[in-house]
Amino acid sequence: MKLGFSAALGRFVLVVGLLGSASLATHAQTPLPPPATESTAASPGTTATASTGAGPGASAAPTAAASAEPVANPYGIGALWAQGDFVARGTLLILILMSMGTWYVLITKLIEQGKILKQARAIDDEFWSSGAVSAKIQALDEDSPFRYIGDKALHSANKFSSVSANVDLHTWLGTSVQRTSAKVQARLQMGLAVLATVGSTGPFVGLFGTVWGIYHALVSIGISGQASIDKVAGPVGEALIMTAIGLAVAVPAVLGYNWLVRRNKEVMEAVSAFSGELHSALLAHVKR
Repeated sequence: MKLGFSAALGRFVLVVGLLGSASLATHAQTPLPPPATESTAASPGTTATASTGAGPGASAAPTAAASAEPVANPYGIGALWAQGDFVARGTLLILILMSMGTWYVLITKLIEQGKILKQARAIDDEFWSSGAVSAKIQALDEDSPFRYIGDKALHSANKFSSVSANVDLHTWLGTSVQRTSAKVQARLQMGLAVLATVGSTGPFVGLFGTVWGIYHALVSIGISGQASIDKVAGPVGEALIMTAIGLAVAVPAVLGYNWLVRRNKEVMEAVSAFSGELHSALLAHVKR
């Protein structure tokens, strides 16, 4: 009897275990429902919540597009001109005119010097070969300083007969050639004073614009009562632009002045050599 009861109990436990295993297997195969979100939790506001959830994504695109657009610099030269008074604008115009004058003088003098040096090389090759001195002088270019010196020296040689009783030919021709060469040198130096003036005063003109701009910046800051970086950086930065422009105007003027002076020495060496040779040639020509 006890054996039969134990066997029946064992079968009951086995059947319960099999049913439990089947139930667990079925539960494992059943997919879990999606987690509840704000849109499913609040059914009346489902549409509003969904549209609110899409809001950040929708607003991100216009923000990215806006950030991709170039932003104009509010503290540049344009702002300096637009916000400056008549003193600041006048100072900027003066610097621009000084720069234009510098480059005009520099370019024109370089062209003039190059032309004279080319004429000097041609004279060294052809002028002293053979023939009458007067004919050679007339063959030179009319706008050449060598033609000018030759004409004046030839004219003085022709006038020597009227002053021969008071001065010798050597002194007469030497004085004429020297005076004419001095006029050529003075012509070569024309315009160099502009470069010297711009080079020496350009930084101070720019500094004046800087001081004036900083003064107005401090006045505006004092009136507004705010000394934050956005109130200080813009006006002061615009004022410092004047100093940079002044230096940009003065540096080419100083370098150009030194360059032209050095080239003028080279030109005058060629003019002096021509004058000395012409003096000797005219002495021999008149004595004949």
